Amino acid sequence: MDATDTNAAQEIVAEAEKALEDIQKVKEEVSKVIYGQENVVESVLLAVLSGGHALLVGVPGLAKTKLVTTLGTVLGLAGNRIQFTPDLMPSDILGSEVLEESETGRRSFRFIKGPVFAQLLMADEINRASPRTQSALLQSMQEYSVTIAGEHYDLPRPFHVLATQNPLEQEGTYPLPEAQLDRFLLQVNVGYPDAASERRILLETTGAAEETASPVVTSERLMEIQSLIRKMPVSESVLEAILALVRAARPGEGFEETDRNVAWGPGPRAGQALMLTARARALYQGRLAPSVDDVRALAAPVLQHRMALTFAARAEGITVTDVIATIAARDLN
Repeated sequence: MDATDTNAAQEIVAEAEKALEDIQKVKEEVSKVIYGQENVVESVLLAVLSGGHALLVGVPGLAKTKLVTTLGTVLGLAGNRIQFTPDLMPSDILGSEVLEESETGRRSFRFIKGPVFAQLLMADEINRASPRTQSALLQSMQEYSVTIAGEHYDLPRPFHVLATQNPLEQEGTYPLPEAQLDRFLLQVNVGYPDAASERRILLETTGAAEETASPVVTSERLMEIQSLIRKMPVSESVLEAILALVRAARPGEGFEETDRNVAWGPGPRAGQALMLTARARALYQGRLAPSVDDVRALAAPVLQHRMALTFAARAEGITVTDVIATIAARDLN
């Protein structure tokens, strides 16, 4: 390794140490408001640190919305919130053109920006709206821009969508289009808190004063950390593990469990998500490079919303997470 490579490596190490300090401060600030749910907080932070979007799935009352608003505050992001309802229209998200008339009688259209023009967009109960309205976010989530009446508008950077979703078994919900699901970097399943955390919730949130979070980093600093994560090295073994995992989740690749139970599997975007989030997880835990264990740990959050089971598998009570666990348990090297 020559002097230039040595200096570059030392710079990355120094940047990583500083980023780790900032991430630790973010975790501590979030923990003042969100009790327990460490795995959920970690997964959502990994999605944001990787520069992507996250879908939080769980029954009402599990602090999903509170977690999103807290992260917006702590990360210094300018945010907007949309409450998705059955009568919501695409223009309620993207914005619309209005006809104006000047004092001279000249008429012209003026574009009024919708709530999507934010650094952090909270899409609350996203599956309460129709698929047509849900799809209004497709371009913004992938291209970080929107097109209205032929005009192109860039969104603020960074731009993140953190959406909450009620279980599909509940009344008044619509399944998200597969194309939109694929644009979420991670799906985070939010479960009930443990007994100790729930006890703390009862004590801390029903008194006269309630703890609030404060900003820890700026949006500019967040983008610096996101850039650092993309510079982190990925070993050949980790790259091969990602390829093996994603390809084994697709029918027709020679993996018996998948061929029997999976109707369609993840595309290349799943591999991209694993490359980014594995790096982010390594940094989150104080390491300079991801390992195969990071790939295994992120298999379910990355793959579960990018796969569909056959009717026969569903009839047998098999779940997507069961199939992913079997795939991830095999030798990925």
